[in-house]
Amino acid sequence: MTADALSLLSADAVRVRAHRMLKIGLDDRLRHFRIDLAKLDAAVDLVLATTRKAYPAFDVPFHSRWRHFVVGGVDRWAALADTRTWRDGKERARAEFDLAIVSVLLDAGAGASWRYCDFLTGASVGRSEGLALASLDMFAHGVFSASADVPLRVDAAALERLTVADLQHGFQVGEGNPLVGLEGRVGLLRRLGQRVSALPQIFGTSDVPRPGGLFDHLAAQAGSGSIVATTILSELLRQLGPIWPSRITLGGIPLGDCWRHPDLTTDDATSELVPLHKLSQWLSYSLIEPLQRAGIAVTDIDGLTGLAEYRNGGLFVDTGVLVLRDPLDAQHEHDVASTLVVEWRALTVALLDRLADLLRQRVGLDAVTLPLAKILEGGTWATGRAAAFARRPDGSPPIKIISDGTVF
Repeated sequence: MTADALSLLSADAVRVRAHRMLKIGLDDRLRHFRIDLAKLDAAVDLVLATTRKAYPAFDVPFHSRWRHFVVGGVDRWAALADTRTWRDGKERARAEFDLAIVSVLLDAGAGASWRYCDFLTGASVGRSEGLALASLDMFAHGVFSASADVPLRVDAAALERLTVADLQHGFQVGEGNPLVGLEGRVGLLRRLGQRVSALPQIFGTSDVPRPGGLFDHLAAQAGSGSIVATTILSELLRQLGPIWPSRITLGGIPLGDCWRHPDLTTDDATSELVPLHKLSQWLSYSLIEPLQRAGIAVTDIDGLTGLAEYRNGGLFVDTGVLVLRDPLDAQHEHDVASTLVVEWRALTVALLDRLADLLRQRVGLDAVTLPLAKILEGGTWATGRAAAFARRPDGSPPIKIISDGTVF
């Protein structure tokens, strides 16, 4: 069972099972969705138009947390980091790992009404961009550091002491500015601190235990100065798996963002299990650039999958590629563990692969020059958001999800 469990902690497992779900759907045997592939070309048109508008020269960066730190053309993190004298590239990489890990773990759906008032511009910013700025400001002010003299770091000891009040203050949460899943986020960061403290051999080889210590662990595996992108994900899932809320375990191993669907059967202990690992893959994408800046090449970036979240998934619903069998389901809230949401998320991953292939054919590029990391950024995420606002004033997804702040 241990081997079975570990087999689900990979990008390949996400992709294989997502495409199995798509095959069931194309056979018209899914419980909640019908699939209309004839509408996929129109979705590609929208994504291509969005990408060309944002990046006329098609110089698309990776989809990662670092994009959200660029506000009004100013790279807030670069401006902050450039004021600091780093001993070497490794020290900066550890700080960037610290920031990326905490910021991504805090990036699970803010809700439609929450806003963050940016200290520098006075702008009111919501959703992922607002969460990013809030987490960056907290990082800059040393909220996650155990030393007041060294703010630009995250220490396990500081995470373990984090309170709901700390996040309420940092995210400007109040009666008129609610943030969904606040307690879930605090619990996640506390468990991150506990896990990092418990594994000094992974997170504390060059410093006291800190999330940024994962940089040294990955660098040690970078034979000939390079590392495969899927290795980043596998290490994240294995080393940080226990921080996620208790959901499904197999052989004593927590499976994280993995859910059940009765139609996805196998002949082993993983039957009916659908791994998605959205936040861990989002984090994997976000750790690529710090590794590259430190001189470590990251290969096979397209080995990671598309992200099973509501912007990418909403794109396929709003363009008619995915159609609810029961239209009334759009009016109800659904738990993330429901077969409807599991179907939707798995189909999103598989359809992103299909959309990516079509888009590459249109522009004459391959998966090396135009990996999913760029298509998501160019891309599907922005198009999904635009489609949502065009159809619903608050920009909410086409399917309502009950979030605890640890999945999306």
